[in-house]
Amino acid sequence: MGNADKMHFPIFLNLYHMKFTHIFLLFLVVMILTGVSAFNQTTTDTIVPAIDTVDKEVVNTDKENTNRILIDSSQSSSKSNLLLSSSDKKGTFSIMTILRGILGMLVLVGICFIFSSNRKAISWKVVLTGLTIQVLLALGVLYVPFIQGFFEIAGKLFVKILDFTHAGVDFLFASFVTGKIELGLINFVVTVLPTIIFFSALTSLLFYLGIIQKIVFGLAWVMSKLMKLSGAESLSVAGNIFLGQTESPLMIKEYLPNMNKSEMLLVMMGGMATMAGGVLAVYIDFLGGDDPVQKLLFAKHLLTASVMAAPGAIVVSKILVPQTEDIDKTMTVSKENVGSNILDSISNGTTQGLKLAANVAAMLLVFIAFIALFNYVTMKIGAWTNLNEVIAESTGGKYTELNLQFILGYTFAPIMWLIGIPTSDITLVGRLLGEKIIMTEFIGYLSLSELKAAGLLSPKSIIMATYMLCGFANFASIGIQIGGIGSLAPNQRVLLSRYGMRALLGGTIAALFSATIVGAILG
Repeated sequence: MGNADKMHFPIFLNLYHMKFTHIFLLFLVVMILTGVSAFNQTTTDTIVPAIDTVDKEVVNTDKENTNRILIDSSQSSSKSNLLLSSSDKKGTFSIMTILRGILGMLVLVGICFIFSSNRKAISWKVVLTGLTIQVLLALGVLYVPFIQGFFEIAGKLFVKILDFTHAGVDFLFASFVTGKIELGLINFVVTVLPTIIFFSALTSLLFYLGIIQKIVFGLAWVMSKLMKLSGAESLSVAGNIFLGQTESPLMIKEYLPNMNKSEMLLVMMGGMATMAGGVLAVYIDFLGGDDPVQKLLFAKHLLTASVMAAPGAIVVSKILVPQTEDIDKTMTVSKENVGSNILDSISNGTTQGLKLAANVAAMLLVFIAFIALFNYVTMKIGAWTNLNEVIAESTGGKYTELNLQFILGYTFAPIMWLIGIPTSDITLVGRLLGEKIIMTEFIGYLSLSELKAAGLLSPKSIIMATYMLCGFANFASIGIQIGGIGSLAPNQRVLLSRYGMRALLGGTIAALFSATIVGAILG
């Protein structure tokens, strides 16, 4: 770039040379300022009675019809749209939603470009290939019969496995008198955490039998051919669709010490962008509740979200840290033992699942307690400054006081608008994204299930949020990966620490890619 170019684009050049952390902080400041602008716009809108009345009528209509539409969509044929019944599919596409989706994708790609470590080395062919795969997956799941049939079968399989889990729970907690679980015992610990334990044992068994390895190898082969990945990183990303962010790297244990920077970032980002089968089952329970029809609906969406996130993670990773070195295309799955026989593998999986369930319970207890502490402090500040009344009036009752949910909602509201979330829901869905990043996706999905049950979100927002929350992209995962992957490759610990924030950003954007594409297609 010549001197004249430097004179014409000083701000761009400053961004180009700034360190990642500085750009990240600048980006957060811009988002907060934009969120304040959105808040001011919301306040202005509520002053106009006519607009306010119309908005409330629309929101109320959405509230009354949310569950009906979701149930109707689930009861339709497996060959129909996953959100709308086949009779409602006509006119789903619209120019405005497509253009808004394209705008959102361009902004997300632009954010990745700003944070890239080597912009000149980015392979735009790989980027376009990955995004095309995501679009084709979304179109296939929503409109192509045989692909819908595949996810229908997979969704039914997950729901059926959940029923097997409930059989074990009933044996442990059902009353000897009534034969049913007493109302006082129907809580998170009894109904949700056992799912994690059973799925961990099942995954361990499938791994011991070599079933998971064969499926992962097939997916990895396809990705390595289409997106020019090394064999090891292909295996890791494919494995993350089924396994956790520290379990999947076990399949490439011998490759980890010699991986280059681009490969290591993709290993990290693949873990943050996708979800393991055990927690996937938990979120099916969260969103589906006791309704088997809605369980099947969200099983299909959550499975699709995890699969779509894999090419999305590759796209973002290869923009943030492009591949500039020669890669090894060899694909060999590690022979890491998970047990000496079938019973031993099930026992090992059960023990690991128990540890994970206990960790999840402790994590939720602590995070929810800290949220309550933070909200108490901000609520008092809002009361002293009269901000609580202003917030309640200006948001139409969506928020009643100054709290973490309000702050997160308006901070991420601009991003939510860009990806196509209906305007009336941008602050509520923005709050979900903030909860996922700062806390965990567990908190995000838990809040989504509560908002869904209360009828506060439109059907489209619920589906898009389901995709957006997919993955382990949160601050806690940085420490988990440094500890887990670092134990397998101690020489990579410094690089893992350095790339933690990049992996978090990339995992978040990969999920936003999926949500944006699905939202644009749904209309």
